[in-house]
Amino acid sequence: MNSVERMRATYEFRPVDHLFRKEFYVWNEAIERWKTEGLPADYQKTNLFNYDPGHSISAGANLGWCEPPFVPAYEAKVIEVQGDHEIIQDVAGRWLKVFKGRRHGFMPDYLRHPVSNEKDWERGVAPRLDPRSPARWANLDASCAKAADAARRNGTLVTQGLIGGYMYLRALMGPEDLLYAFHDQPRLIHEMMKRWLLLMDTALEKTQERVELDELSMAEDICYNHGLLISPAMVREFLLPYYRELIHQARQRQRRRLYLTVDTDGHAPAAIPLYLELGMDIMWPFEVASGCDVVEIGRRYPRLIIMGGIDKRVLAAGKEAIDAHLNHVIPAMLRRGGYVPMCDHGVPDNVSLESYLYYRRRICEMDQA
Repeated sequence: MNSVERMRATYEFRPVDHLFRKEFYVWNEAIERWKTEGLPADYQKTNLFNYDPGHSISAGANLGWCEPPFVPAYEAKVIEVQGDHEIIQDVAGRWLKVFKGRRHGFMPDYLRHPVSNEKDWERGVAPRLDPRSPARWANLDASCAKAADAARRNGTLVTQGLIGGYMYLRALMGPEDLLYAFHDQPRLIHEMMKRWLLLMDTALEKTQERVELDELSMAEDICYNHGLLISPAMVREFLLPYYRELIHQARQRQRRRLYLTVDTDGHAPAAIPLYLELGMDIMWPFEVASGCDVVEIGRRYPRLIIMGGIDKRVLAAGKEAIDAHLNHVIPAMLRRGGYVPMCDHGVPDNVSLESYLYYRRRICEMDQA
């Protein structure tokens, strides 16, 4: 099997020669550490970690991911220096307090978000989400043509990512202020979601005129360590109607099956039934520290395609801990099917090169039918 065949078989719960081999991602700080521990300069060229070759290509529409797809983006700049910290503005218009010269590996303090009321929304933010802006579509022809060519030549899966509604609202208002706004400013929330739907639907229509999609992948992050960050009733009132419209329209536009992927951190089981109502096919990354056990989730939802569920903390705990964890996950999920093992988030820099190589070797020894 090649990579494309292996992933398509995974999506269809058909037998595979081995579980698809990939990683969520590896921190840059981990790579820098591993270089001091002997990581060869050509580790990617030699495929030291034994990942499968790429199976997909993005259609390339700018629909955001962790941040809204602003055109133009806000200027990223330093607002103020405070000793060992800086106040910065990021491309999403948020003010953050961060360590001086460092932007990754910690949770910053979010001091300000671009929307607090209807005036902020209408004057400063909504114009940056205007689907009529020609600049937004400047590269779409070229990216879709490249994706269509790859699909035609190699059967490569064509994917399109987008920021989910909760992630979008949270980026605009901040997690705490958003909770108040659901109660105090519901009209504003709906206005922002109407713009989300208009932009996403316009973009998908333009994209699907140029290339047929295989996967629509939504960045949501709607869970924390004990479950949903908002109630199921709020999800149904403020998110699901817009999601249903978008997904229905996208699936109506093409002959090929369009898989829906949802990415959420935290304790995901509470979210699964809600997103299955939308026709979700795939979920990831199932953080073990938040109580996610992909073996149990796989039993409860036998047709859900699962990616992730490998505890990143275990990789720093030594070979016995790695073996015990993999012995729990891999044999059961190999029998079940529809599973891609990955770390439950980025591989951090407390994992040694020796431990990561051991983990990758054990995965490859265990994942074959």
